[in-house]
Amino acid sequence: MSATLDLPQVVRDPDLPPRVTIYEVGPRDGLQNESTLVPTPEKAEFVRRLVRAGLPVVEATSFVHPRWVPQLADAAELVDALVADLGDQALDMPVLVPNERGLDRALDKGLRHIAIFGSATETFARRNLNRSLDEQFAMFEPTVGRARAAGLEVRAYISMCFGDPWEGAVPVEQVVDVGRRLFDLGASQLSLGDTIGVGTAGHVRALLGAFDEAGLGSESLAMHFHDTYGQALSNAGAALRCGVTTFDASAGGLGGCPYAKSATGNLATEDLVWLLEGLGIEHGVDLDRLVETSVWMAARLGRPSPSAVVKALAGGGAG
Repeated sequence: MSATLDLPQVVRDPDLPPRVTIYEVGPRDGLQNESTLVPTPEKAEFVRRLVRAGLPVVEATSFVHPRWVPQLADAAELVDALVADLGDQALDMPVLVPNERGLDRALDKGLRHIAIFGSATETFARRNLNRSLDEQFAMFEPTVGRARAAGLEVRAYISMCFGDPWEGAVPVEQVVDVGRRLFDLGASQLSLGDTIGVGTAGHVRALLGAFDEAGLGSESLAMHFHDTYGQALSNAGAALRCGVTTFDASAGGLGGCPYAKSATGNLATEDLVWLLEGLGIEHGVDLDRLVETSVWMAARLGRPSPSAVVKALAGGGAG
């Protein structure tokens, strides 16, 4: 890999946001679906490298029961390692908590930012949360309430916003209703997930338009795209045109959802950075360091990175 990476020619569109925030989910959403169990010191190094690459938000792990996600069974040990290395900065890294027990663990570590994981569909709520679509809100209410009372930021993921492998098409109005109810509980940001990657640009515009009509504007929303059908970057472009300024992405395109077998990798952070560079949108990420990080992690996982940009700039991403 050359010392200086080629970057796209910048053609600025004044109708697009001048700056976006990339919410890096690789250490949590990326590694949770990998068959390889990455040792805690290597996870900590992964997070440190992402921070050095300029990622402003890095979701570190999940306080879920290890029986459900064994890849993240070391959550407490990882947080301790990050606090030892990064100090106060580590306490602002988001962690996923499934319920009050997870929140207790996060509070015990002094963490200041949590995320909960809801569903836009009945079937996935039952499979992922063992709750009905309506019952999930009763489960989340004490968790969100206690977190907000303690001064924590609370992000709410909504999965299956664009399609469900068991139910098929998901009505836009149903997604908006779930989002509104999560905001009413106290969530400060919603991340709208295309969990199985079936969304298209027009669908993205329709969903965001419906949220806007419901009084939930783009400033409170983030987009979480998967690239199953190669639509993630197109969908990101559509969301940018709707004013969205927070995008979830995973270094090297790692990850998926362990409870949705058709969910392949997340939108690769490198691919998103390349798009933003070409549009002249500020993001604060050092692409050179980010590619090096993804190549490093791909070697630990024993497989090449699926990111197109990593392949182009590093000759495959697993060396």
